[in-house]
Amino acid sequence: MQKDIQEITKEVEEKSRYIKKLRDEIGKIMVGQHYLIERLLIGILANGHILVEGVPGLAKTTAVKTLAQAIDISFKRIQFTPDLLPADLMGTQIYLPKTGEFTVKKGPLFSNIILADEINRAPAKVQSALLEAMQERQVTIGEETFKLEEPFLVMATQNPIEQEGTYPLPEAQVDRFMLKLRVTYPTKNEEKEIVQRIANRNPIEINPVTTPSEIVESREVVDQIYIDDKLQNYIVDIAFATREPKVYGIDVEAMIAYGASPRASIYLNQAAKAYAFLQGRGYVTPQDIKSIGLDVLRHRVLLTYEAEAEELTSDDIIMKIFDNVEVP
Repeated sequence: MQKDIQEITKEVEEKSRYIKKLRDEIGKIMVGQHYLIERLLIGILANGHILVEGVPGLAKTTAVKTLAQAIDISFKRIQFTPDLLPADLMGTQIYLPKTGEFTVKKGPLFSNIILADEINRAPAKVQSALLEAMQERQVTIGEETFKLEEPFLVMATQNPIEQEGTYPLPEAQVDRFMLKLRVTYPTKNEEKEIVQRIANRNPIEINPVTTPSEIVESREVVDQIYIDDKLQNYIVDIAFATREPKVYGIDVEAMIAYGASPRASIYLNQAAKAYAFLQGRGYVTPQDIKSIGLDVLRHRVLLTYEAEAEELTSDDIIMKIFDNVEVP
């Protein structure tokens, strides 16, 4: 097995060489926000989608747009509003009077990277229009089904401040996102650099440093990354501890309304492998699982009113679970 791990690590080192170039290219535009950029890379390598929560002006749109330019893939930004319709995302059938036939006009979902900006501004019927695309990588318009091009990534944003005129995301929708990120303000030095860069007004050109096919090949390598059976048990234990904390001796049962679904275990396994790939390793460590675990679980652990009354967040509960579940 040791030889196999060495072979995988060698393959990871070869296939991940472009990652540094990709980060450097994105760094031409982005100042700081290393956490957001790393998670975007994990999302695209692990074939998952990302929900981002952060106040306006933190370069969320810039980050994902720059990533698309550096990979040389198509990008579409969809502004979610209360009057949006599912057809505005997916496309629709148009009647042609001359021929008496219908033709399909594809919507903005037919892109590699989609930014669903302020996704909670649109009603649930519009949000749920994303479900088939996110899960099945296909879109059905009328009686025709169209496969989406790979890689395909949906990054949705939410504003944590304004809740007026918003619609809560359905649980089925939230669970489709591999990661939920909380993006924070830049540091003083980073903000000073941002101000200086904007003041210079010099246009910065982003050059493609990798290709969509290279990303798809990298995904195949990510799938091969070794994860020990003990670590898979650890992942399952973490998921089960959110449902039955008492079994693990964690006194948070009264705080959790619903625990994480089995999709959490699947995504934690995939995301940990992608995280190991970014570190240039062909195997997963317990720290990889801990590093990415909060982002995989925070939107899947629903709290009770009692927890909210005590001003506890899902992050607090998940950290308690990580502190108490035995690490192999």
